[in-house]
Amino acid sequence: MGPYKSPLHKMVSTTPTVLWNDSCSQAELKYAIEHGAVGATANPVIVGTVLRQEMHLWKDRLYTLVKEMPTATEDDIAWKITEEISVAGAKLLLPAFEASGGRNGRLSMQTDPRFYRNTAAIVEQAVHFAGLAPNIIVKIPVTKAGIPAIEEATYRGVSINATVSFTVPQAIAVAEAVERGLRRREAEGKDIASMGPVCTIMVGRLDDWLKVVVDKENLIVDPECLEWAGVAAMKRAYRIYRERGYRLRLLSAAFRNHLHWSQFIGGDMVISPPHRWQVRFNASDIEVVPRIDDPVPPALLAQLNKLAEFRKAYEPDGMTVDEFDNYGATRRTLRSFIAGLRELTALVRDFMLPDPDK
Repeated sequence: MGPYKSPLHKMVSTTPTVLWNDSCSQAELKYAIEHGAVGATANPVIVGTVLRQEMHLWKDRLYTLVKEMPTATEDDIAWKITEEISVAGAKLLLPAFEASGGRNGRLSMQTDPRFYRNTAAIVEQAVHFAGLAPNIIVKIPVTKAGIPAIEEATYRGVSINATVSFTVPQAIAVAEAVERGLRRREAEGKDIASMGPVCTIMVGRLDDWLKVVVDKENLIVDPECLEWAGVAAMKRAYRIYRERGYRLRLLSAAFRNHLHWSQFIGGDMVISPPHRWQVRFNASDIEVVPRIDDPVPPALLAQLNKLAEFRKAYEPDGMTVDEFDNYGATRRTLRSFIAGLRELTALVRDFMLPDPDK
């Protein structure tokens, strides 16, 4: 391994590809930073998991918030603790933020997934989150209402991380919205140099959706091709981003196999695996060499192109913005995020109204 601590450390030391941690857990984030990570993520699902894993760090604070906010709902307290956990994670990343001039060192906070149809509500919350710490980046869903929210939030100086995003058409729509927001700021002489927007492609969730489609429609395809769908979408989006000179980076998330890391090495982009995948990658013997420009095996791509739901995801004009909300991966992911928020508020409820039968 030479001078490198791990394969991930070698990647960030020898290529433009950077590592972010798909969690705001203090322990997991510290591990990731030791291996070169310069970013991290929070959302309702992650915060709920962090609270269960690190309750010893937050239990007293939750009880204090219940006392300090006597008229608050469980939603209010859930979002308050989300903010505090996120700010704590942001502090760990501040050195990387300052060293990169805002390009990295950011903690992603996700807007309320229930706002996915409400542009104004998304923007209001995005601006609020961005004010919590200098190195917050705000996740906005790539829905019909999310696209104008991304433009407006960018115009207001918020660095955005587009989420609930799986496809090439979504990645293009995000990039165009960010560019519109940046141009509006530039026209008014406002700073853009310290902004660091990214667009996530949840590569594994595209794979997941196509596997559901194949089962629902009783189709037969080479099963290996279903592990390459997200990779194919990311590689095509990456080529388009470079060709068009968009001023934001792509981010790979929702890991299901090592391809969601190894195939993107060498790209000027972000990979954001959860802790367990970082440990697996670091224990692997996968060679750390640039593969971002390697094509998807043609036979597998031909298999994928038989699927209409893949073509929607892969072709730049496969979907319009009006169609984003009804794409299967979008609906599945929004439902998952909203369910995660319900679980988080239920956890908070146990501090507000402890079960008398236990």
